[in-house]
Amino acid sequence: MTKNFYEAVEGRRSIYGLSDAYIISDERLQEVLHIAVKNAPTAFNSQTGRIVVLLEEQNKLFWEQAFDEIKEGLTEERFQRNKKRFEGFASGHGTILFFEDQKVIESFQNQFADIAEQFTNWSQQGTGILQYLVWTTLENEGFGASLQHYYPEISAVQKQKWGIQSGWKLVAELPFGSPTSLPKEKEIQPVEERVIFTK
Repeated sequence: MTKNFYEAVEGRRSIYGLSDAYIISDERLQEVLHIAVKNAPTAFNSQTGRIVVLLEEQNKLFWEQAFDEIKEGLTEERFQRNKKRFEGFASGHGTILFFEDQKVIESFQNQFADIAEQFTNWSQQGTGILQYLVWTTLENEGFGASLQHYYPEISAVQKQKWGIQSGWKLVAELPFGSPTSLPKEKEIQPVEERVIFTK
């Protein structure tokens, strides 16, 4: 179900209704994610981005724990709204966790002390590019997804099981699956006001 580049760009929208139905094999999923990560550009070719792909039971476990951490102190209305949202994330095929390797960033900061402060900015730019590329890659394969920013505590046991190394900082999550809903309507500013050509 692959599309051309522009179709994938236009089709990449936040999809919250997900099921765990298989769209492609896990082998194909691994293949396309390898392509995305390998070809995501970074400043100084620093390659600071890391991803962990949680499938099936591990995906459900992640979102159950994330909800357990935020539910305390919520009003009943917010509790029910967030419970439904997190259950939606858990119902998909998986979740991609995005990390930035702080040890790699620090090594470049030490190597280029005169511009050390820039590497934090470049790390943010790099992870943004990686997130967009991975998200669009999933859209190209027929998945629905949405980008989330929760930071649940990940236990030492889970870090070992999931291969998360010391120094990796969690920056975003991308729950994905077979889409069961359409994207919401959104207002788009006139592109002519945002793109300026001059000669």
